[in-house]
Parts: sequence; C-alpha cells; structure tokens
Amino acid sequence: MVKKRILFVCMGNICRSPAAEAIMEKVIADKNLTAKIEVDSAGTIDYHCGEFADSRMIESAESKGYKIDSIARQFDSTIDFTKFDYIVTMDDENFEDISSMDIQNEYHNKLFKVVDFCKTYNLDEIPDPYFSGQAGFEHVLEILEDATDGLLDRVIDDIKQFDQDKT
Repeated sequence: MVKKRILFVCMGNICRSPAAEAIMEKVIADKNLTAKIEVDSAGTIDYHCGEFADSRMIESAESKGYKIDSIARQFDSTIDFTKFDYIVTMDDENFEDISSMDIQNEYHNKLFKVVDFCKTYNLDEIPDPYFSGQAGFEHVLEILEDATDGLLDRVIDDIKQFDQDKT
C-alpha cells in the first residue's frame, strides 16, 4: 500500500506547523487512516531545531484534545521534496521560501497554502500567534481545524483516485 505523506511548514516549526501536524494526526487516527496517511512538520529556518513546540501552543492544543510532541526541524529540500506528497505552508513567506528551494520547478504541484483548504475561514494565510497572546494560539487552532478538515478531504479523494486507477 502506498502512503500519502503530508508536511506542514511554518517559519520556526514551534507554533503553527506542529499544531497542524497534531490536529491532522488525531483526525487521521480517529478515522482509522494511519496506515494510509503520514504527517510531519518542519520550519523554513533552523533557529528552533531540536526544540519542543512553544509551550503556549502545547497548552492550547491540549485543551482541545491534541498532543503536540514533535521536535522542531528545518525543511530539507534534498529529502522533503521527494518524500512528501503535500507540502503545506502556513503563510505567504513560507510558501515563497519553499518555492524558492524548488530551483527546477519540479515540485510546484506538491506545494499548497493551508488556507486554500479552509471550508469556513476566508484568509490569505494563518497568522503567526507568537506575539499575540493565548487567544492568538487558540484562534490559530480553530483555523487549522478548518483547514486540516478540507485537506484531509483532498487527500482521501486522492487516495480513492489512486486506488481506482490501480484497478
């Protein structure tokens, strides 16, 4: 069986992308899809590599039933472009940073903005909650819940199409 792999990307990999990873992991587990979908997260910078997520995001996520236990890492263009089927960025700057690493423009069909999958929210990007207090972290989680729901629909459709094409 071929697994679909999703990578969420923000700047430092300590707030938005690990939260998206945790939300998606829970939804995937709740729907018994762990054999079909794998999730990870990364940052565009290496400043926080090796660190746990921001404690405020961990606390906000836990209050909603999500467990953030990932360790921050930097996006690695030599591995991540080929390993992941969906590279999902949190904001325009992240999208541009990752796009600029795709020098041959081979992977543009794998790059997405997470807000493109929102069903309820109509935003250009996920705000960085780092300087916005606890309410900012909670708001980001709400947006990510909406976006990951839409993204999961897309991934499931892609899996169904792949399975249909095999037969």
